[in-house]
Amino acid sequence: MAEKKEHLNLVFIGHVDHGKSTTVGRLLYDTKNIDEQTMRRLKDEATKLGKAGFEFAYVMDNLKEERERGVTIDLAHKKFETDKYYFTIIDAPGHRDFVKNMITGASQADAAVLVVAANDGVNAQTKEHVFLSRTLGVDQMIVAINKMDIKDYSEEVYKKVKEEVTKLMKSIGYKTDQVLFVPISSLKGDNVVTKSDKMSWYSGPTLLEALNTLKVPQKPVDLPLRLPIQDVYNITGIGVVPVGRVETGVLKVGQKVIAMPGREGKGVPGEVKSIEMHHEQLKEAYPGDNVGFNVRGFGKKDIARGDVVGPVENPPTVVKRFTAQIVVLSHPSVITAGYTPVFHVHTSQDPARIVEIQKKLNPATGEVLQEKPDFIKNGDAAIVVVEPIKPLVIEKYKEIPQLARFAVRDSGATVAAGMCIDYEKV
Repeated sequence: MAEKKEHLNLVFIGHVDHGKSTTVGRLLYDTKNIDEQTMRRLKDEATKLGKAGFEFAYVMDNLKEERERGVTIDLAHKKFETDKYYFTIIDAPGHRDFVKNMITGASQADAAVLVVAANDGVNAQTKEHVFLSRTLGVDQMIVAINKMDIKDYSEEVYKKVKEEVTKLMKSIGYKTDQVLFVPISSLKGDNVVTKSDKMSWYSGPTLLEALNTLKVPQKPVDLPLRLPIQDVYNITGIGVVPVGRVETGVLKVGQKVIAMPGREGKGVPGEVKSIEMHHEQLKEAYPGDNVGFNVRGFGKKDIARGDVVGPVENPPTVVKRFTAQIVVLSHPSVITAGYTPVFHVHTSQDPARIVEIQKKLNPATGEVLQEKPDFIKNGDAAIVVVEPIKPLVIEKYKEIPQLARFAVRDSGATVAAGMCIDYEKV
């Protein structure tokens, strides 16, 4: 039974075309989570579209447009079990335009598999994804060095790419001695589920075995309930059904809750009538559960994506301004006070203004390099004060870290990422 095993959300990240979807497809197929018949159908379809070899990727890329373009656009969720765990796999797009979906994916993940192609090494998105995963709190990572078949399964090539990735991860603050590196060929099936006979020089685990070494994070059930809304549906016979993932605390049937900030910015109170996950009714939902729930008192126009549901007696914090620690990832020039990009906080994506840059920090150690600098640029870490343009829910990292992290985006690129360390309430 899936219910008995512990559950982990796993995100696959990495540069476009490095084989993320194919790796997931191979993993699901070789563990018999997909049957022969489905695979044959996808193979025929791939050949018809002139994309032979893409059939494993098609397992995840189920949007028609993705199949025709051969690129992953949205987040796909798939359930998958090993003998030890029950995983929800989030296949995150590697393509530039789709980084904001990737952020949503990574912020929901307990662990990541970074896929790096042996023939291509570390690339722009490889860097961006590793950086974002770290900032969004994905502390566990497995690195799959894929397409080893293209490089004749060479140990030299594997070592070189491993070194490159290790250097990158170290610079961002990952403890690389705890990271497993696995040489694989997803297309040919080497070391994904089945041990390969082509790399006798490698004695470590297969990708599947590596997944079983991951640890289940402590569920933050003792923190107050925080459930950011992802979507709101109107279902005939039931009414308004918000959908989202419980980040902290427990959502219970009969509980009195409030959605903040809500349409008026004052919050929308209600009572939980029912909770459903994977088409099953639940009495309560725990951190990590993606649920749909119905609340007496919530109207379709009252709530929207980006609102956060919490207990009436301890409502989600709506801030007027907040202080944050950020790291600048890629801004074309420099960031100064007055800059107004889009902040991605939990499920909310809203503009906010950086009104003050208080300190510039050393990104590796956190020590203060400069007080009140005029600007910050790529690679800089800083403490800044931010004013949301409209009411926003965010929490302090020390109190509810799950709702403190954010990414900053501007004209299609991730500019910075960070976390809230203090706030002024509305």
